[in-house]
Amino acid sequence: MLIEIGAAVVLLLFVIGVIADARRFANVVLLGVFLTLMAVAHGRKLLVVHHALDGTWLAGPALEGLAVLLVCCLLIGNGVRMVRKEGSRPGNLLTLAAGLGLLSLLLLTVVAYVAELRSLAAAVVLAALITSYFVCLFVCFGVYGYVYSRLPAPSGLDYIIVLGSGLVGGDRVPPLLAGRLDRAHALFQAQPAGGGRPVLITSGGQGPDEAVPEAHAMAGYLAARGVPAECLLREAESATTEENLRNSKALMDERGTGYRCAIVTNDFHALRTAFIARSMGIDAHVLGSPTASYFRPSATMREFAAVVLHHRWIHLAVCLFLALACWLIVL
Repeated sequence: MLIEIGAAVVLLLFVIGVIADARRFANVVLLGVFLTLMAVAHGRKLLVVHHALDGTWLAGPALEGLAVLLVCCLLIGNGVRMVRKEGSRPGNLLTLAAGLGLLSLLLLTVVAYVAELRSLAAAVVLAALITSYFVCLFVCFGVYGYVYSRLPAPSGLDYIIVLGSGLVGGDRVPPLLAGRLDRAHALFQAQPAGGGRPVLITSGGQGPDEAVPEAHAMAGYLAARGVPAECLLREAESATTEENLRNSKALMDERGTGYRCAIVTNDFHALRTAFIARSMGIDAHVLGSPTASYFRPSATMREFAAVVLHHRWIHLAVCLFLALACWLIVL
């Protein structure tokens, strides 16, 4: 009963946090705590059922092992598809590496149980605890980020910032970036006609393999779809998301304060962009354009890894706590 009450309190804090500011990482953590408490409460009920049934004590671990094996197969399959479609760059190998890592952990668990190796079992338990922590946080990050990127778009905007993502052939807008621009264009057209049209800020510098800055190619794409020249503002110096937002904020601040703006990127990138915008004092909602389903898992993992590295000391403290708890249990 206490666990259910605690879960209800955490859920209330989560709802309050989302209403106060949906761009807080604390909301992801609260969602993870709530789901963990619910899983613990559900697990206690399952234990009662297992005690009541003879000969079924292996059913739970067996089903969990099959579930992990299924996840491994899905991750490895996605990783192979990513390599075939996007190449073998390190960022495209994340789902493949995650699938192989989980499969290795599963095999080590079976070996430790069959061979009754105490030291290996302790290492497996620790690895499973840390993996469970990050998997739970990743699931919450992915779910919350997906929902956040699809929240209703605001109205009465003064600016719409579109983040760049690279060009192909040196000067052409690829499909991924075209999706962002199309979403920004739709938002631009949806603004109330009587309140004045917002300014579209295309943000992106020039890479070493690009003939023109991304901002210029993006502005050309929007101009070809009817956006007036006076509604286009180019930010052509940035190379990272942080620079995109910092330089765009400087352009908006030069024109006055008290503005309303939105930021457009891909759905997998929306939540981390919202975290960065909040840290810079930019009061803007981030909208996400759709991404190909095969591309989203790996891209979300990259975003999650960046957020974890940003808060690395907190996660390191959690891992040390789990290691200490595992050591005390083994003793």
